[in-house]
Amino acid sequence: MNVIEMLLELQDVDGLIRELEREEKDIPQLKAKENARLAGVNAELEIARSQLDAMQKRIQDEEAEAASLREKLAVLRNSQSATATKREVEQTFIQMESLEHDADGAENRAMALQADEIPALEARVREAEDKVTEAKGGVSGEVDDLDARLADVKAQLESLYAERVQKANAVKAADPGFLLYYERLSTKRWPVVVAISEDGVCDGCHMKQPPYVSQIVQHNSASAKVGGGRMERAVCTMCGRLLYGN
Repeated sequence: MNVIEMLLELQDVDGLIRELEREEKDIPQLKAKENARLAGVNAELEIARSQLDAMQKRIQDEEAEAASLREKLAVLRNSQSATATKREVEQTFIQMESLEHDADGAENRAMALQADEIPALEARVREAEDKVTEAKGGVSGEVDDLDARLADVKAQLESLYAERVQKANAVKAADPGFLLYYERLSTKRWPVVVAISEDGVCDGCHMKQPPYVSQIVQHNSASAKVGGGRMERAVCTMCGRLLYGN
């Protein structure tokens, strides 16, 4: 196996590592997204419950107002004096009518709110509770799947890291200069090792190469076939990638 073939094998491993490391980084974000979705439906439920509580409090206030007015009305009735003048009786009657009117109004408002608003608000709470129940099941299952996938990714990466060390050492033993060039360029370009087409075009940046680059590739291919001779680095004059012949 020549050094280019070794580099291609190393590159395959590095490609898998890159994909898995990207996935490893994305999984916590996906979990956070799922938890945020659950938090969202929980917030909707809290809003629905607070609106129902506020309406029930409003009804209680109206009922309390009606009860207070009824008490005042009862006190006023009991306080009437047989010796009161006609004007005093008329004034008391007007006050009693006003209290009765206001008490009736408070009771009617309470009943209207109970009949018109409470059922809709209770239905909204039930709907929000159903959403929370559904979301909890979905999020729990999704998070469990993500945790399982994360464990699998970590296990694969551990194996690939060990395999990468072996392949990198093999390239280093064959030609440390190739490995050093590959390692440096891999931080800027990916993939690093690409083919050059028959008409001399780099598969990485798709730029036409000068004749001497193609000649180096041909020399390397010939050396690989006979299994001897040191390979030269054939480098794209535009992107710097290592080139090899198909």
